[in-house]
Amino acid sequence: MLQLKDIVKNYEMGDTKVEALKGVSINFRKNEFVSVLGQSGCGKTTLLNIIGGLDKYSSGDLIINGKSTRKFKDSDWDTYRNHSIGFVFQSYNLIPHQSVLSNVELALTLSGVSPAERKKRAISALERVGLGDQLHKKPNQMSGGQMQRVAIARALVNEPDILLADEPTGALDSETSIQIMELLKEISNDRLIIMVTHNPDLAEAYSTRIIRLLDGCVVDDSRPYDEIIDEDINSSSRNKGKRASMSFLTALSLSANNLWTKKGRTFLTAFAGAIGIIGIALILSLSDGFQKYIDRVQEETLSNYPINIESESLDLGAMFSAMTGETEDEAEEKKNDNDDKEEAKDVIKSLDVSTNMYNAMISKRNVNDLVEFKKYLDDPANGFSDLVSALRYTYDINIKIYGTDLNGDTLRVNPSTVMDSMGMSNMSSVYSMYSSMPAMSMMGTDMDVFGELIDNPDLLAQQYEVVAGHWPQDMTEMVFVISERNYVEDMDLFTLGLKDQTTLKAFLKNEEIEPSGKDEYTYDDILNLRFRCILDTDYYTYDSESNAWNVVEEDSEYFKTILGNGLELKIAGIVRPRPEAAATAISSTIGYTKELTEYIIEQTNNSSIVKSQKSDKDTDVFSGKPFASSENAEDAEQQAMDMSKLTPEQQAYLATLSEEELAELRKQMAAAAVSEATYEGNLKALGVCDLSVPSSISIYPKDFESKDAIENKIKEYNNKCEAEGNEGAKISYTDFIGLMMSSISTIINAITYVLIAFVAISLVVSSIMIAIITYISVLERTKEIGILRSIGASKKDVSRVFNAETLIEGLVSGGLGVLVTVLLNIPINALIYHLADLKNISALPPLYGLILILISIFLTVVAGLIPAGMAAKRDPVVALRSE
Repeated sequence: MLQLKDIVKNYEMGDTKVEALKGVSINFRKNEFVSVLGQSGCGKTTLLNIIGGLDKYSSGDLIINGKSTRKFKDSDWDTYRNHSIGFVFQSYNLIPHQSVLSNVELALTLSGVSPAERKKRAISALERVGLGDQLHKKPNQMSGGQMQRVAIARALVNEPDILLADEPTGALDSETSIQIMELLKEISNDRLIIMVTHNPDLAEAYSTRIIRLLDGCVVDDSRPYDEIIDEDINSSSRNKGKRASMSFLTALSLSANNLWTKKGRTFLTAFAGAIGIIGIALILSLSDGFQKYIDRVQEETLSNYPINIESESLDLGAMFSAMTGETEDEAEEKKNDNDDKEEAKDVIKSLDVSTNMYNAMISKRNVNDLVEFKKYLDDPANGFSDLVSALRYTYDINIKIYGTDLNGDTLRVNPSTVMDSMGMSNMSSVYSMYSSMPAMSMMGTDMDVFGELIDNPDLLAQQYEVVAGHWPQDMTEMVFVISERNYVEDMDLFTLGLKDQTTLKAFLKNEEIEPSGKDEYTYDDILNLRFRCILDTDYYTYDSESNAWNVVEEDSEYFKTILGNGLELKIAGIVRPRPEAAATAISSTIGYTKELTEYIIEQTNNSSIVKSQKSDKDTDVFSGKPFASSENAEDAEQQAMDMSKLTPEQQAYLATLSEEELAELRKQMAAAAVSEATYEGNLKALGVCDLSVPSSISIYPKDFESKDAIENKIKEYNNKCEAEGNEGAKISYTDFIGLMMSSISTIINAITYVLIAFVAISLVVSSIMIAIITYISVLERTKEIGILRSIGASKKDVSRVFNAETLIEGLVSGGLGVLVTVLLNIPINALIYHLADLKNISALPPLYGLILILISIFLTVVAGLIPAGMAAKRDPVVALRSE
């Protein structure tokens, strides 16, 4: 079964070579109790270690079951120790932080035995040595004899072929020694036991064979075994059983138990490692919180300041430059450049300020092809949907909305009639003209209470809270906007008829305006408001006699019928800005949906008067006369001046007129025969629009980064138009917010990176510290390394144990760092709220927390690789001798 053939073992000690074994040859029976006796230093333990695969022979051969071990690899020796060898040491060599049961199970974990089977076999082995009731004790809670029994149970649990005992009774009293020897003798009935001892009496009493060594040579063998064992040195089968390998869970268990025995040091080490994690986590918490706050501010701010593209736009830079006017020195320089003649000094010269501004407005006006650009925006392939929070298309329509005043009389609430009530209808016209100018509508000139909501419910819900009702769910529902403190401007209440507009006439009389209406309104008062919307085309009725369309007066009974048939609108909800909202997107007091705008356009285009006008583009539907620009205009003028159709009296009158008077009369008659209106003007008066032809486009970027991307896309569009030779399709636009706040995110990111770089130094320092502490742990657990190797653990298994320890340290460090950060964020948020009135700024995102824990684990594992590698390279024989 086991044969030592000319085994030689030499040790190199500096320049000296020490021969521990000198050509030892021994054959062993399958089951016998062999005692090896000899003086200290004669090679007994070296022989035992070579047989157990802990030490390698210099020459010769160790033959196991007829198989040579000369070509054994480390993995083969590991498997051999795990499956064929059981060790019993003088100093027990139990792992102190493991229970009795875990110590015995350890060898089975390397054999790949299932947990249930492992526990069953370990308990059986402990019961065999009389310790079935001591399963959960730690080694330090047991006597020396009990610990040696545990060691024997551990040696037997894997049912090895050979049991190697190195001075098993050397640390025991006489009575306990006898008990251990009786146990070993019983075991030798079915397996080979080789025991090294200094006690010849015990050897004589219990051994079946005694071998004596002297100076590395066998000098006596009481019962030699001379049967020749056939040697198969070329056999590819290395050993019985599955290769030994420790699972990572076992490594984790060993390391966790070891760390738990040193709780104080483990916590301090983890906390030291956590300091860097805490620093980075706090920076990320604040950075992420402020970045989200800035993103919210950007989105909300940009909801008030979109990229606005008009069908006609002005170069505001040129206009504002002209508005400042040229200085007198500049005017003199220009005049001298244009006129070299000496100029008289006693003349008054014109400084062309207003003229230059007007000329700039005319010359710098750009016409945008919004039809093609709308197609470009709506094309998903161009990627605008990922960059914008909303797109708004504006059309040249003026929605007519009517309500009732305090007396129940009909009142037009949109467009507002407040200026008319104040006797300032001319000012209303000025405002209307000014607000219709390209690029001026964004400057706050709109006097109306009603406005279209942006098409982004999520952004609106983020900026506003609903205090009553709900957000609009269809085109008939609108939302009423109040201030954060529930105020509404009185002019809006006058417009809506909630205050008496007639009291505003006191303004022209230089008198105080008398109070009217209520000062406070309930939510129900507002939610109960009802309005009627009518189309521009509803103001006209067809007259079959004149074959023309006549306007309906607003005070007529027929108009009341039209109004009653109009689309009913109602206030569905009342909203107010959230306290944390940095900006808000609704500029009017009442907001309606884009569906209402689209409905009005579609209904207008499908009306009878619009169809009639479009079917006859040469005739004015209001007068029945041809347009002056039409082909029929000349015929109408000729017919108007046909003298043959005049009565005798009219012809007699014409005869009294001079040639000049007759020419003027003919001119007047020709002009009266055609319409002064135009086809395009009539369509505009009727509110006709095409949904594919907006008058302006408002692009609401998600943030400043998206805004830059949108501007780049517009530049790409313009470059494409230029490359295709279509200069007229290029887009010019008004950017009111410019570069405001655009660099804030970059600054915060830069500061974050710098701070993280500084704090990362503490992570490196803590990693070095963990490497040192892991090395200390290697030194402390040197004997444990030897124990693991003796039961078949490979170098990788030993390395895995210490890698598991650093992994646990990293996990605890990372988790502790994240936990401390979460707790610190509570007072930090309280301080920020106290100083800046900002809520919940500092918050560590869960993903960042997970990443930091993984980074902590990675750094500690990397830091522990060198100490773990050193542990794996420890000589198991030397390790077992350490204390």
